[in-house]
Amino acid sequence: QIISGVYDGYTTGAPINIFFVNENVRSKDYSLFRKMPRPGHSDFVAEHKYSGYNDIRGGGHFSGRLTLGLVAAGALAKKVIEEISVEAKLVEAGGIDVSNYTAEQMEIYMGRIQSEGDSIGGVIKVEAKNMPVGLGDPFFGSVESRIAHMMFSVPALKGIEFGVGFEGSKMRGSEHNDRLINKDGKTATNNNGGVNGGISNGNNLEFKVAIKPTSSIFIPQETYNFEENRLEDLQIKGRHDSCIARRAVVVVENAAAIVLADLLLTARGINNKLFK
Repeated sequence: QIISGVYDGYTTGAPINIFFVNENVRSKDYSLFRKMPRPGHSDFVAEHKYSGYNDIRGGGHFSGRLTLGLVAAGALAKKVIEEISVEAKLVEAGGIDVSNYTAEQMEIYMGRIQSEGDSIGGVIKVEAKNMPVGLGDPFFGSVESRIAHMMFSVPALKGIEFGVGFEGSKMRGSEHNDRLINKDGKTATNNNGGVNGGISNGNNLEFKVAIKPTSSIFIPQETYNFEENRLEDLQIKGRHDSCIARRAVVVVENAAAIVLADLLLTARGINNKLFK
């Protein structure tokens, strides 16, 4: 529900307030996790940090459900960066290249993991085309710094690399260097992922993020029972997603759009003739 800031299909200049209602909840599924924290989850650290006052239902403030705000804000950010095209895609799941999998093939693959009561992680590739030259600032305001900061705000995200990333450490400088081929700054390769010195160079911005396997799995796992003061098997009931990386694609894409909109608006404030 759009509460304010939009009228007749256009923004009014007032703050945009969007309200979401989640009625698909099963709060009783989570009551056990105060005394028996789930492996891989925030249950233990949240209980410790907030002295038991944290909302444990659905993961509370640590839940992936909160990424809904990033998606909503990203939809607006894409209108700010209209000429820049941002697209994210799941390219790897459970160590397998799924970039060319059909929807049917993915369902069969995920169904097999689900039937085993387990989960897998994945890798998401993000590409932003029609990037201008000059976005970002060296050091703390670099394109990589700003994007990495935003990406690690997404639950379950555990790694990021730009361009060829870690593979670049195995290359020689003569291989890794991106040679300029025209006056616009286009390069023969894009090993640096469209960034030099923390500043966009006009080539496609390319990066990948690693998403960990879903922590909630049906297979029993040993954890500590704080009421009984002993180790005990925990079987997590309820609904389990075999690969949350699939859900994270739209989140990562829109989170990237937010950063690019911020970088572009900042650049316009400095030089509105160069950055239109």
